[in-house]
Amino acid sequence: MSVDLWVWLVTGAGVLGLVVFDFYAHVRTPHAPTFRESAIWSAVYIGLAVVFGVGLGAVWGWGHGTEYFTGYVTEKALSVDNLFIFLIIMTKFAVPRIYQQKVLLVGVAIALVLRTVFILVGAAAIEQWSWVFYLFGAYLVYTGINLAREKHEPGEVDHASERKDGLTVRLLKRVLPTVDEYHEDKLTTRIDGKRFITPMLLVMVAIGSTDVIFALDSIPAIYGITQEPYIVFTANAFALLGLRQLYFLLGGLLERLVYLSQGLAFILGFIGVKLVLHAMHTNELSFINGGEHVEWAPEIPTVVSLLVILGTLTVATVASLIKTRRDKQAEVTPTVADDPTPIAKES
Repeated sequence: MSVDLWVWLVTGAGVLGLVVFDFYAHVRTPHAPTFRESAIWSAVYIGLAVVFGVGLGAVWGWGHGTEYFTGYVTEKALSVDNLFIFLIIMTKFAVPRIYQQKVLLVGVAIALVLRTVFILVGAAAIEQWSWVFYLFGAYLVYTGINLAREKHEPGEVDHASERKDGLTVRLLKRVLPTVDEYHEDKLTTRIDGKRFITPMLLVMVAIGSTDVIFALDSIPAIYGITQEPYIVFTANAFALLGLRQLYFLLGGLLERLVYLSQGLAFILGFIGVKLVLHAMHTNELSFINGGEHVEWAPEIPTVVSLLVILGTLTVATVASLIKTRRDKQAEVTPTVADDPTPIAKES
């Protein structure tokens, strides 16, 4: 798949234009978005992603189109898990709801820049060394195992204020003077002639630095689906562009997705195994099969990957909602021992 430079430039300008539009249309004037507003704009961004994917498939073939949609679904799923961490960060810094849109949009912009760098570095590494797929695959399997051990408990958000600041935020507080209270949505403020950093800037730094870790997971994951840098970039971009709206749309549902981590862990492990199998097909390491390709290793088709990812997300979501509903019913249903009504004695 050969992508001309002008296509890259137009695509980059379009993504930047959507970020700028988002700022002037929704974020410039601070307000707490309604459910209806979040639902409409979430649908708009998903619609744009679908239209782009159809256009890509029509121009470059439906093999690449399937790779795009598989990558988009994967990145979207991983971004939902990221939203839970964003929720914890927002709660810790007690960000007023009317200013949360600005924090999220800046986080999306930082994420786009960081992931573009990771995509370019990943593409260059793959071009030079085919054995990089072994590293990507092993890392995803390792990440999946760690993620499977995590649990998203409602109390984790309630106790977010007890969490320690990240390294970047601690260094920033140590070097620069800060204040504890918000001054509208300003990043800095002047008090008695001295400039101070507000919590608004600190929470943006916290979210931006956290996304570095997210990129380390998501970029190898999508390279396990496609080796086309253009598809990797566009799938990431469209998954991130609707992230702000998705945050407000899901709301309390985030805390109910208790099995999301386990579902994503399975997906990362699956893609990790897929990467290792692909690496065996392109093997050049002398200590593996004498430096020859391993012919018996099966190649997992992209369509199969898409079905596995969609099926896993569906099972994780349904199981999470069933569990949280049962837990809630168990809390409100009184037991016989707890029933204060005395039992009448038979005469």
